[in-house]
Amino acid sequence: MCDVQDYIGNELSRFNKEIFEFLRIPSVSAKSEHDEDTRRTAKWLRQKLTEAGLRSEILETPGHPIVIGEWKEAGAGAPTVVVYGHYDVQPPDPLELWTSPPFEPEFRDARLYARGAADDKGQLYLHVKAAEAHLKGAGALPVNLIILAEGEEEVGSPNLAPFVEAHRERLACDAVVISDTGMFAPGLPSLLFSLRGLAYFEIHVRGPSSDLHSGAYGGPIVNP
Repeated sequence: MCDVQDYIGNELSRFNKEIFEFLRIPSVSAKSEHDEDTRRTAKWLRQKLTEAGLRSEILETPGHPIVIGEWKEAGAGAPTVVVYGHYDVQPPDPLELWTSPPFEPEFRDARLYARGAADDKGQLYLHVKAAEAHLKGAGALPVNLIILAEGEEEVGSPNLAPFVEAHRERLACDAVVISDTGMFAPGLPSLLFSLRGLAYFEIHVRGPSSDLHSGAYGGPIVNP
């Protein structure tokens, strides 16, 4: 048994090959022509969670499936942490603005370029490999761990809230880590405690049924 850092160093080449595989799958959730790619991504991720040492499964939703990996052997009294991420990506358009093909990852100047590298396959896979390094390198994790990855974040997560409600006992935890935020600079990790959130409004405006002369009515009649 080696330690965590030794394990990462020994396996880094494999880690890079795997993230390239992950990024090559065009899991564009907003495009129905990529539905099979998105499901293929879910199956691929489940396999990697299993190989990392977690008990994993794919759970269906009315849309794209949710992938869960669990390790709950930290012992009585140990906290439970849920790591959330998503395996779907945005459409890559406009393609002509890409220096390299969006689904052909490559390193340039020590940076990894591909659709999903920063949102959110890169961060999600980091947590999967961190769990693997602890389980394979140190033999255990200090906490109970649940990794939850959805395939619909880029289309508004329509099935996430109902899924969490339906599995609230299974997902009960002491903390949630969101693997979908940024950092200040390379080599400077950061913890983000909150975001502004998202609100959607639909406004209906009703105006006059005919045009009015602005010179005669521009004052008393409000332009909608």
